[in-house]
Amino acid sequence: MSEAPLPDRAQIVVIGGGIIGCSTAYHLARDHKADVVLLEKGRLTSGTTWHAAGLIGQLRTSASITQVLKYSVELYERLETETGLASGWKQNGGLRLATTKDRWIELKRLATAARSFGLEMDLLTPTEARKRWPFMEISDLIGAAFLPTDGQATPSDITQSLARGARMHGARIFEGVTVTGFVIADGRVTAVETTGGPIVCESVVNCGGMWAKDIGRLAGVRVPLQAIEHQYLVSEPIEGLPRDLPTLRDPDRRTYFKEEVGGLIMGGYEADPIPFANGHIPDHFEFQLLEENWGHFEPHVVEAMARVPALKEVGVRQLVNGPESFTPDGNFILGRAPELGNFYLGCGFNAFGIASGGGAGWALAEWVMKGYAPLNLWSVDPTRFAGVHNDAFTKARTMEAYAKHYAVAYPNAEFESARPRLTSALYSRLRARGAVFGSKLGWERANWFASAGMLPEERPAQGRPASFDIVAAEHEACRNGVVMFDLSSMAKFEIWGPDAAARLEWLSANDIAQPPGSIVRTQMLNERGGIECDVTVTRIEGDAFYIVSATAARTHDATWISESLKGANATFQDVTELWGTIALMGPFAPAVMTAATWTDLALAPGQARTMTIAGAHARVLRLSVVGERGYEIHAPMDQLGTIYDALMEAGESFGIRPAGYRAFDSLRLEKAKRSWGADITSGDSPFEAGLGRCVKLYSSADFQGRAAAAAIASMPPRKRLCGFAIDSTEVYLTGRETILRNGRQVGYLSSGGWGHTVKTNIGFGYVSNGAGVTDAWLNEGKYEVVVAEILWPARLAMAPLYDPADNRLF
Repeated sequence: MSEAPLPDRAQIVVIGGGIIGCSTAYHLARDHKADVVLLEKGRLTSGTTWHAAGLIGQLRTSASITQVLKYSVELYERLETETGLASGWKQNGGLRLATTKDRWIELKRLATAARSFGLEMDLLTPTEARKRWPFMEISDLIGAAFLPTDGQATPSDITQSLARGARMHGARIFEGVTVTGFVIADGRVTAVETTGGPIVCESVVNCGGMWAKDIGRLAGVRVPLQAIEHQYLVSEPIEGLPRDLPTLRDPDRRTYFKEEVGGLIMGGYEADPIPFANGHIPDHFEFQLLEENWGHFEPHVVEAMARVPALKEVGVRQLVNGPESFTPDGNFILGRAPELGNFYLGCGFNAFGIASGGGAGWALAEWVMKGYAPLNLWSVDPTRFAGVHNDAFTKARTMEAYAKHYAVAYPNAEFESARPRLTSALYSRLRARGAVFGSKLGWERANWFASAGMLPEERPAQGRPASFDIVAAEHEACRNGVVMFDLSSMAKFEIWGPDAAARLEWLSANDIAQPPGSIVRTQMLNERGGIECDVTVTRIEGDAFYIVSATAARTHDATWISESLKGANATFQDVTELWGTIALMGPFAPAVMTAATWTDLALAPGQARTMTIAGAHARVLRLSVVGERGYEIHAPMDQLGTIYDALMEAGESFGIRPAGYRAFDSLRLEKAKRSWGADITSGDSPFEAGLGRCVKLYSSADFQGRAAAAAIASMPPRKRLCGFAIDSTEVYLTGRETILRNGRQVGYLSSGGWGHTVKTNIGFGYVSNGAGVTDAWLNEGKYEVVVAEILWPARLAMAPLYDPADNRLF
């Protein structure tokens, strides 16, 4: 029952009374003693929570997200004792089946990742799997994985228990109150407008489920969600079915199962999902279901009966058709929205909101109160999206992500929908040369180039891809000749004005107080000394700067930098679509530039020059992230084709060829170039990541995060990013593999791949030791990397495996 009257102010307003909203309110009140008001337009759980299936699995591809899910399980285990309300939590374990070779490799990789992330996962034979799930047909099984700490729960009961816990700790919950708008001043919400009157507040948390997109629009906040019909059936009781039967996922048959009152709940993810409410979600869609669609669900029934023959003999109590909100990449949305300084999101849980609820509420509460994420939550951060994620793109990509929910997780898999969306001026030229494109934040990017007579298409593989030899040839051409990469998707920003230099010097960990024409690779740190941005800063003129960052970091970096410029007499502009980028790399790159420009550039590494190439205006930056002599040529997008043609013509006698991002990644691995979001994050210090040389502690200049950076640098770090080499050609690294030192787990790989020049697997990962990770401690160890349950001897590689002299700090 709602409390009355509605208050006119609160510290934090949480919108939405599903499991995420109630969990967030609970943790804000319990852990932080915050003054919390939760608003629900209907009744608690009345949106999508009440009809969720309630399977609770913990393992994801991210260590941090797995930790979030582990926290959920730990919370649900004790919640009833704390609040006195039953949650229906049952820790009966979870089985995942494999019927194909590729799926079995995936399960073995998942088992390795599980142990890396602190979970035990057992690999079972088909016979062992049937002992745990005796009603299962196993003739087509190769094996199964069992996670004993997985389980199931009753969604409404857990939510009501969390709501009671929130009230016990002082939170106020109001049902029947609709949010109608927001009062916004200076980039922050100052009040929430509701049908019960305005509430002045310090922060807002949007946990509106399917309605989160509409709520976001009221505040000018982008929330890329699409509601999709999701069905499951509830069977009549099955004689002899154990009540402690584990949850079962049969991804090759696209189905899942859960015991329910002596029968089974069975659902799945269709290859042709049906969107719900393409525009505005109905306001009063409360405790409602959609019409049963047996025709659409029938393929699941056929597959389910093949797996569980007993279903042929029992009736169906109900076919539940309830909409759920999904996202374009299958990950939920958690954290601060980039558009406003105090507006947070907890939505888009892709039908695993019950599994995520406890941990997501904890993480979101920590984020709201402290201003930063408690873990590396980049994979769910709202800033991973950009302007490309409009309604049309979001719908198409989300429908594909839903259909691929149970697809094998191939390392080289790409989404195909909503493409092409963003292209550089070179797109048609590269396509004519056989480019096989991938997609990153909406941009079409050449991954590799098919040879004559070869289909220009990606074929998924668990090990070495079919393009391996072609990528090797592109890689070799960069090391021994000259290649061109189209890097136009990289994020690009311009900053100018009287305060630009001083403010950027404060933002940058490295010393950017260099003469015009200088390029500086720098990190931008938070107050904890963690890396928020990893960029190159080029000083164009005295008070004008050009910043380049990673494609995926565009929204994140733009938000971080532009907000840091507030109050300064400086202008910030995102010019990503306006400027294209060609990277000319390899030993013959200087000769090609000379032939194309009739000029000996005489640029030293780390220098830039504005010049004309084939009549086109360009900024030429002498830098290389692949370890060879090279230039980045930045030009207005409409002039990029002219420059490309001139360089290709000039390079013909030097054997120039285009190259793609697969070769680029192999080259950067050999050079030990860190990848932001994987190898370096906001929770990693430059000194832990081996980038201490980029931090100006040697100077007296102050900068953001200096105190924390100095403290970290003053003692042996408890973790360090290390490189590892595995020489066998029988293994293929992708990241998340476990690192062992003297037989004991000390970390896991954050990224990995094959170095085509050094002919070895290369992986990077943080190694931890409570007493400090010193050089002596590292060198005394014997290392192995666990890949799909197999231990491979590994060499420690703290220096780049390929490191020519022409690299400086890039």
